[in-house]
Amino acid sequence: MKKVLVFPCGSEIGLEIERALKFNKDYELIGGSSVNDHGMFAYENYIGNIPSVDDNKFIDKINEIVKKENIEYLYPAHDSVVLKFSENINKLKAKVITSEHFTCDIARSKRKTYEYLQNDILVPKMYKKEDVTEKDFPLFLKPNVGQGSKGTKKLNGIDDLNYYYTDDSFLILEYLPYEEYTIDCFTNYRGELQYCSGRKRSRISNGISVSSEYVDNSEFYNIAKKINSKLNFNGSWFFQLKENSKHELCLLEIAPRIAGTMEYQRAFGVNLPLLNLYNADKIDITILKNNYKCAMDRALSSSYKIEQNFNYIYIDLDDVIIKNNEVNYMVMAFLYKSLNENKKIILLTRHSKKPLLTLENHHIYNIFDKVIHITNEEKKSKYIEHKDSIFIDDSHREREDVYNNCHIPVFDVNMIDILL
Repeated sequence: MKKVLVFPCGSEIGLEIERALKFNKDYELIGGSSVNDHGMFAYENYIGNIPSVDDNKFIDKINEIVKKENIEYLYPAHDSVVLKFSENINKLKAKVITSEHFTCDIARSKRKTYEYLQNDILVPKMYKKEDVTEKDFPLFLKPNVGQGSKGTKKLNGIDDLNYYYTDDSFLILEYLPYEEYTIDCFTNYRGELQYCSGRKRSRISNGISVSSEYVDNSEFYNIAKKINSKLNFNGSWFFQLKENSKHELCLLEIAPRIAGTMEYQRAFGVNLPLLNLYNADKIDITILKNNYKCAMDRALSSSYKIEQNFNYIYIDLDDVIIKNNEVNYMVMAFLYKSLNENKKIILLTRHSKKPLLTLENHHIYNIFDKVIHITNEEKKSKYIEHKDSIFIDDSHREREDVYNNCHIPVFDVNMIDILL
């Protein structure tokens, strides 16, 4: 397997790269980070305490990791890292998943982006502070270099402008009041625009789209072609548009990288993070997009690392593995994950019928190292032989018995997501 270092792995981009590639047979992911964040939970292979991208030792440390871990690809997962890697592409000892430096440099600055493309596509009008009059409001304040919605502010009058505008690191822009869109694109190593798919940013939280739906608009492709003709992309990229007061599509920004919400494209069968790796090796690919409607909504999710070592799982059948004559697929996912980790699984049940026959009728075969069928009123704690065990049962009475008498962790079936 070819090794891929993703940095910083805990960003929204890094987490999407992990989700998109974690089951791929050709690539082994290693997450890298300067800070301990969600990346250390998401990535099975994790390297922490890497210097920040602004540290003078950053490139040397990356090369040190490349050599030690036999890394073949460097996958930047933040705009600043995209720019840093592109600047130092000849110094880095692995293939970098990025576009050329000129493109990355233009995209990192909103001012440079607008000035470079203003004769080709519609961009927001930029104002000098001294030229602003009351009739120009509302306006919009945005950092020249930034991501998400950090540092942005709607300006409703001169007082807002004087208070929030502190220096020329901010741009004073026309206010765009209507719909906002993200267009996910892929340009191959030959410079050919192979993919362009737009989505409406229906709900946004902290600058990140958390609700998206497909939008078919031919103008998206026309704008993408113009941008692609002016900048040299190599792999996945995206741009964002917003409608101005005349409902005209106006450019917000461009980024030569994976977007955190590009997972939406995977719902259509298009895995852009994977295509980037193929493209880095100049492998020609045909992009196949499934034809149907899809809406996506995101919410805060949690991951856990429980500091409890166990080698045995005692688990109930009724209302745990099978409920209302249906298999609990989350429980099965946990059991198969445990088998992969060489844990022993013991079915401990008071099932009214023959447990093995019930399991067979639900297409569950040979996953239990032992089946204990209790047919009397004996306590389940009597049958638990191993101290390095956990116990899963929907009955509070059963859990209380095992907890008090066996002194091992006990879990309700509704806690399975934590164990996963």
